[in-house]
Amino acid sequence: MTTPNPHPYPQPETMAAPKTDSRPRPKRRAADVAYDAIEALLSTLQLQPGGQIVEAELADRTGLGRTPVREALMRMVSIGLIVQQPRRGLLVSAIDLADHLDVIQTRRVLERLIAACSARRATVQQRTDIVRCAQAMVEAAGRGDLTDYMRADHALDLVNHQASHNDSAVRAVIPPIVQCRRFWYAYQHEGEIVEGANAHLELAQGIATGDEAAAIAGAERLMDYLEVFARKIIDK
Repeated sequence: MTTPNPHPYPQPETMAAPKTDSRPRPKRRAADVAYDAIEALLSTLQLQPGGQIVEAELADRTGLGRTPVREALMRMVSIGLIVQQPRRGLLVSAIDLADHLDVIQTRRVLERLIAACSARRATVQQRTDIVRCAQAMVEAAGRGDLTDYMRADHALDLVNHQASHNDSAVRAVIPPIVQCRRFWYAYQHEGEIVEGANAHLELAQGIATGDEAAAIAGAERLMDYLEVFARKIIDK
């Protein structure tokens, strides 16, 4: 398997989500761009659990202003990805083994809901795009290319979340997704990458058919895969 580079998927300001219609997308808020950039650093452990957050360094690292970076960090504090401690400032939250199965259980409920919504509401183009992203994951897994795998995984999440038209569920699922990605990187999940890609493909194909039951079954398979891996680590 290839060694992951420092940026496993494109920086958010340049990354384009799969095209779903011909209408121009509204310009994204700088704070949202900053949030995505910092989330990528958290997910890939470039910001280590327990490490101190230095606002100025993050602004330099992401190429964004301190104001949007500060706003993004406060949002992360509110959902537990960043913790604020007296006299120590902002710290990256720890990866809690004891809590991780609860994280997956929570994510399972949300992923089922999002998959069902996407199956029901996705446009024709979105159905095509989500399968294309999953196929890219399968191809990257076959090459052992973790960089392309994570890029395609991130793109799949974007189109799936857009297709669901359920902003409440999407906002709720983002923190568990980031925690699962951090767990994945922390324990060097390499051996099961093909299985993971196939689970994503089943989810994508279920959504593409418009069959809510098939989409939910795909979400269940993906969560089962993550849970089995987590239990292997926890039970060691």
